[in-house]
Amino acid sequence: MRYYAVFDTNVLVSSFLTKKADSATVRVIDAIADEVIVPLYNAEILAEYNEVLHRDKFSFREDTIATALKVIQQFGIEVSASPTGEILPDMDDLVFYEVTMEKREDDAYLITGNLKHFPERPYIVTPGEMMKIIDGETK
Repeated sequence: MRYYAVFDTNVLVSSFLTKKADSATVRVIDAIADEVIVPLYNAEILAEYNEVLHRDKFSFREDTIATALKVIQQFGIEVSASPTGEILPDMDDLVFYEVTMEKREDDAYLITGNLKHFPERPYIVTPGEMMKIIDGETK
């Protein structure tokens, strides 16, 4: 089965930072290349990924960042988001929510490490929860 998902930037950062190849953040990112997860994005999301991943405090390699962004675009779908009127604790996260909502008819998920930044919804999940869904442990 294929799943549509928007990746919050913190998931990408965590996948780059972890030393554990079997961590949930790495596994959800790997699921893109495995064509299990189809990432959803728009220009604003790509710009945020690019800006955050280039922050000096992370010291991520340029080729690693470029590869990640290329994979998201190659395997993903660009989505134009419509305003939802949703008020979030951090309004900078609104684009992730709105892109997810555009594809909810396709059961899109929002994968984040910061659940508190979004409303409680069954389709807003942590990387670990997404892996349980993929692995068939929950639906």
